[in-house]
Amino acid sequence: MVRLISAPRIATLLGDFDRSPAYRGLAEGLRVLITDGRVPVGVRLPSERELTDALEVSRTTVTRAYAQLREHGFLVSRQGSGSVASLPASRGHRGDHLLPPGDLPEDKIDLTCAAPVPGPGVLAAYERAVGELPAYLAGTGYYPSGLPTLREAVADSYAARGLPTSPDQVMVVPGALAGVAIAARALLGPGDRAVTESPTYPNAIATLTHSGARIVGVDVPRDEADTDPLVTTLRQVVPRVAYLIPDFHNPTGALMLDPARAEVARALTRTRTTAIIDESMVALPLDGQQLPAPFASHAPDAVSVGSLSKPFWGGLRIGWIRVPAERMDAFFRARLTLDLGAPLLEQLVATDLLRDGQDLLVHRREQLRASRDAALAAVAAHLPDWRPTHPTGGLNLWCELPAALSTALVARAERHDVLLASGPSFAPEGGLDRFVRLPYTQPAHVLTDAIARLGLAWRETLADPGSTPREAATLVA
Repeated sequence: MVRLISAPRIATLLGDFDRSPAYRGLAEGLRVLITDGRVPVGVRLPSERELTDALEVSRTTVTRAYAQLREHGFLVSRQGSGSVASLPASRGHRGDHLLPPGDLPEDKIDLTCAAPVPGPGVLAAYERAVGELPAYLAGTGYYPSGLPTLREAVADSYAARGLPTSPDQVMVVPGALAGVAIAARALLGPGDRAVTESPTYPNAIATLTHSGARIVGVDVPRDEADTDPLVTTLRQVVPRVAYLIPDFHNPTGALMLDPARAEVARALTRTRTTAIIDESMVALPLDGQQLPAPFASHAPDAVSVGSLSKPFWGGLRIGWIRVPAERMDAFFRARLTLDLGAPLLEQLVATDLLRDGQDLLVHRREQLRASRDAALAAVAAHLPDWRPTHPTGGLNLWCELPAALSTALVARAERHDVLLASGPSFAPEGGLDRFVRLPYTQPAHVLTDAIARLGLAWRETLADPGSTPREAATLVA
């Protein structure tokens, strides 16, 4: 039996949508509903006539919107079943854990990737950017420091958070990880010490390691006000660099509060350590809370790295570095050893989203809040002996297991068509096999299904922890 969704329900879910032109706005709104899971795959959409009446638009608008969705694989027409919601086949999707490139099998749920699909408005931002592109086609297209209008938008975003910033302090880069790589190249030499939190973002571990640094990890405490481990480690190690994620830490979700930031900043000053601050998650508070001041407000010599990948879309590949003015020349030289600038079209899109993307962020936070709550409920139901964090923002649950079986669980989970990254993937110095990261970037119903499967995999792992299925593959390079 084919499930149905009524035209009035679609109208309620859509709310206001872009009507310039209306068919594109309708198609984009329906695409988001399908990728969010609010219109589940396999559900039959209303007829064109029914939706025309419910939305008070022309029949041509609905016809063209449906045609566009069919063209891109989000709608299929079946004899006797009308237009049915679908998802296009994966084209080269992979996660963020140093994975080799390749296609994700359609029957697997990927929990290795902490990045959501694009929300409503991203496609429209691209269309507007294409309209602006001709004005730049008379030049070379190279902007090694970034498009001036984007640098201004980034500087304004810092000022709005209480940190006055000049556009001359901003360098646009192809994603936050590129920013970390440039900072590492500018600040570190072979054998220099670098402190990171443990756990931390795996690709940052690899980037710092490839720079020649000797990495020292320090535990991320469950008490967000506890700075003693980090301050003590800074005093004992006296590192050249500290890579920190104070805003909804990846993977634990911890938020460093203002008093803690001030205390850590004082410790960094005493040890003459430069902080590389990863702010990739700063736009994702989920409980309406007031965020602390940017870390660089407490540590003026800190280097801040940001990105649009987490709040908007990973495919955009635009990030930035906020650098103290006196260090920009060194960072510019380091940058030119890696690339000559970020893509111009994407910089125009990023400028549009930074200036006018607040409504998109509201939608993103609502979606993530629903998915986070669904994931926590599913863990409580299917994995009651796990201890997940309860983050107030960001993209991840960090779950403590009752036994050090994370690596074995990854292999078991793949047998149940769930892809996970093991706890040791996040460990700068090894260990953490008692932990697993669960991103809540998938729709709520997908997460509920995935965690139910993990419950089965976990019970199998406990029953036979020494046995690894032969077909299991190592996910992290």
